[in-house]
Amino acid sequence: MTSSQEAKKQGLPPTAWAVLGLLSFPGERTGYELKKWADSSLRFFYWSPAISQIYAELRRLEELGYAASARSGPEEARAKRRYAITDAGRAALADWAADTAEAGPPVLKHGLLLRVWLGHLAEPERLRAMVGEHVERTREELAAVREAMEQAGGVPEWAFPALALRWSERQHLAELELAEALLGDLAGLAQAPAEGRRGDADGAGRQGDGDAPTPG
Repeated sequence: MTSSQEAKKQGLPPTAWAVLGLLSFPGERTGYELKKWADSSLRFFYWSPAISQIYAELRRLEELGYAASARSGPEEARAKRRYAITDAGRAALADWAADTAEAGPPVLKHGLLLRVWLGHLAEPERLRAMVGEHVERTREELAAVREAMEQAGGVPEWAFPALALRWSERQHLAELELAEALLGDLAGLAQAPAEGRRGDADGAGRQGDGDAPTPG
C-alpha cells in the first residue's frame, strides 16, 4: 500500500467500514442489495447509510484495494455491478474491528426527549400524543427487528449479526418500557397544580441565584 493509500485508510469514516463489513459476508452484492441489507440490520443498532453514501464508499474502497467489482454479463437483462471484499480489505477490516479504542461510547440523540425537555413551550395534550406516536413507531420497529431475526436465524454465517439483532430487540423492548413510564410521568405532571409547573416573572422555580436547574 502506498503512503497515499495508507493516509486514506487512516481517514476512513465508520460508514466505509460498515459498507466493507457488509461485503465481508459470503457472496457478491450490488450497491442496492447492500442498502437493503443495511436497512434490515444496521439501522436497528447503528444507522443505515443512504444509497449515495454506499456507492461513494464503494468507490473509495475500490481505490484502496479493499473491494473489487465486476459488471454482469449479457445473460442479465440489466447490467449490474457486483462488489466483493478483497483479501486486503478483509485484513484491514479485521484490524479495525479489533481496535476497541476506536469504538467510542454510545451516543444517544433522542429527538422526542429534546421536545419533552422543552415541554414548558408545548401543549400537554400534544406532548402526550407525541409520546404515544413514538410508542407505536417503536412497536413497528420491534416487529421489523424480529422479522430480521427470523431471516438470520439458522444461517451459520449470520450468527453474529443475529446477536446484534437480539440486542436490538432488547433495546426496543426497553425503549417501550421507558416510553410507557414517560406517559405516566406526563400524566402525573398534568395533575399537579399549574403553579408548581410554571416559573413566574419574578423568577419562581429558579435554583438559588442561578438561572437554570444546575448543581452548584
